[in-house]
Amino acid sequence: MNDTRNFPGLSGFVAREIDEADWSATSLGPIEHWPAALKTTVRLVLSSRQPMCFWWGDELLQFHNDAYLPMLEGRATSALGQPFRKYWADVWDGVEPFVRKALAGEGTWMEDLPLQMIRNGVPVPTYWTFSYSPIYDDNGEIAGLLNVVTEKTAAIADRQALEQAYLEAQNHLVEQERHEEELKLLNRELAHRMKNTLAMVQSIISQSLRGAASIPEAAATIGARIQTLAKAQDVLTGMSVTAAEITAIAKTAVAPHVDGEERIKIEGPKVYLSAQQALGLSLAIHELATNATKYGALSAPQGRVHMTWGQLPDSGFTFDWRESGGPYVVEPTRRGFGSRLTERVVSDLFQGQAGIRFQPEGVSFSLVGKLQQAADLDG
Repeated sequence: MNDTRNFPGLSGFVAREIDEADWSATSLGPIEHWPAALKTTVRLVLSSRQPMCFWWGDELLQFHNDAYLPMLEGRATSALGQPFRKYWADVWDGVEPFVRKALAGEGTWMEDLPLQMIRNGVPVPTYWTFSYSPIYDDNGEIAGLLNVVTEKTAAIADRQALEQAYLEAQNHLVEQERHEEELKLLNRELAHRMKNTLAMVQSIISQSLRGAASIPEAAATIGARIQTLAKAQDVLTGMSVTAAEITAIAKTAVAPHVDGEERIKIEGPKVYLSAQQALGLSLAIHELATNATKYGALSAPQGRVHMTWGQLPDSGFTFDWRESGGPYVVEPTRRGFGSRLTERVVSDLFQGQAGIRFQPEGVSFSLVGKLQQAADLDG
């Protein structure tokens, strides 16, 4: 590049722009009349590869070097020779305190100062690290201020992105640990449920064989009871690992015995049972429904069953089965496994009292006990 006429030895875009500008139209006047201090400062700034600018005179007219040009991208007009406060009106409130200090003779330094700047016609967040230093004229008076500056917008954005990525990674690790804990809980619950289910199957088989008159009868009884257990297990699998809503359990247990919309009425609030309690109650309901179909209310066209439950304070729970409209009821002389399961097993599971009553107008079953709490489910 060719040297400039007014600043021999200097070259570059801004040097030519300064050399060619009509300074006579500004308060500085033609370049040949500029004070030596101003010319020296221009040479100093234009010779530096560090982004620099300075403002001179009462209007604080701007000068800058080529390294500073990227910081002017997106500005509507050239900054050269423009008054500081007018050209940088969008950031003036943010930098004015530092300008005043420099003009009072005190140098300043700021790191990563956030400024909302107009670029391409829209305000954008920017960050700057800079120093403002006073500049002196030929008489030793402060005539302006020098700005040595680095834009940190991209670096701050990268740092914020890195911090966000780190935070997301930390959250992912916490979430992974939570999932691992849930998996351990799930495995413990599945093992616990499997143990209880196998124990219940073993009891069903042994008791059914003991009370059956023949192998085919035992096979049919065992098959029906295990099928009920499997259906209840399906309901549990579709719900929480540790709890099942009683309505689904009750409807599943009586589904094979429903032959009309009004035959079995089910009522009660939303109550969640532990897996063990749900399996036990589903078997009890199955036994009651099977007996009602064979001998009780569901064996007659006009017979009805009313199933209800409720919650009491301190995790209390009640369950009632009422039959009506069926054949005249006579209490059996012998209690089978189904009756014992319905009474003894269920009462143990709910830590309460359960009993079947064979009243002439219909069989009834009542349970008063407690719902298992979350702390009890691993027991």
